[in-house]
Amino acid sequence: MLAVFLFAVYKVYHIHQDVKQVMTYQPMVREVLSERDTPANEELVLAMIYTETKGKEGDVMQSSESASGTTNTINDNASSIRQGIQTLTENLYLAQEKGVDVWTAVQAYNFGPAYIDFIARNGKENTLALAKQYSRETVAPILGNTTGKTYTYINPISIFHGAELYENGGNYYYSRQVQFNLYIMKFFNFF
Repeated sequence: MLAVFLFAVYKVYHIHQDVKQVMTYQPMVREVLSERDTPANEELVLAMIYTETKGKEGDVMQSSESASGTTNTINDNASSIRQGIQTLTENLYLAQEKGVDVWTAVQAYNFGPAYIDFIARNGKENTLALAKQYSRETVAPILGNTTGKTYTYINPISIFHGAELYENGGNYYYSRQVQFNLYIMKFFNFF
């Protein structure tokens, strides 16, 4: 019982440290948001940074691929945040145009903007079932996984839904993780 308690204390401390790290980007996020007309907001962008890297990599928003089509081409935080906010903004405007929910735009940050069209044709609301279907039937095959091969993926959201992802299929839990991390950021930033 003591071991479980100590592990829980360690995890809480670790999460608090990660939130503090992400919050160091708050001034930069504010600055970039103030430079453009965007429906994106500070809390959402910070939760996405928390989800992507916990603020611990040069490309804090993992936005290289949206800029160049290749991963790991951005290596400074300012460029990453600018590109990440630009991509999110484009997704949010496209989602609004197509009449889909905001979380579709957030999920499209991971899958690409074609996901917004997919959701527009399939009920107009991002669901885990639709994200999983899109990952399996669209993203994974395009990137070489034509057999539906999966791998174990454990996080607080996935453990209740099979704890797996499709190889080369993106993260179909992404929008839910960002939503969950919004709450984590608010809770730990309060203290």
